[in-house]
Amino acid sequence: MTNQTNENVSPSGGGTGELPEGEGLSGATILVVDDNEQNLELLLAYLEDSGATLLTARDGLDALASVAATRPDLILLDVMMPRMSGFQVCAKLKQDAGTKDIPIVVVTALNEVADVERAVELGADDFLTKPVNRLELRTRVKSLVKLGQLQKRMNETMEALKRGQRNA
Repeated sequence: MTNQTNENVSPSGGGTGELPEGEGLSGATILVVDDNEQNLELLLAYLEDSGATLLTARDGLDALASVAATRPDLILLDVMMPRMSGFQVCAKLKQDAGTKDIPIVVVTALNEVADVERAVELGADDFLTKPVNRLELRTRVKSLVKLGQLQKRMNETMEALKRGQRNA
């Protein structure tokens, strides 16, 4: 089930992880997918003052439904989940022309090189190992959201140029 959240959970450790003034994620939508309630709450707490709208899903099927309903700007995706793994979700989203450009950060307790390789082969844009460092998470999220926004603008500009050439 997907929920918009404004939960107030106090994170512990990991430095302040604050984003500098004017560099928040206002207007961005981030989908956080994890079947473990504590992990979900921690990730939400790390991002709660980022300015982004935070959505949650507790398994892979709910994640796909959430993406279909509200196309997020970024997905934080756990790997080990019931009903559909994060690897399966990543593969499905990256194979779909409508969702392939959504940045996906795989967040998992798995730390084998083979797991990282598999995530990258399936199209994941980044990989974080639990326990997640707050500053590292926020920095990567900010960078990937910004990159996604720039990619979207570039695609829109290219389409406008193509339309202009056809009309000329």
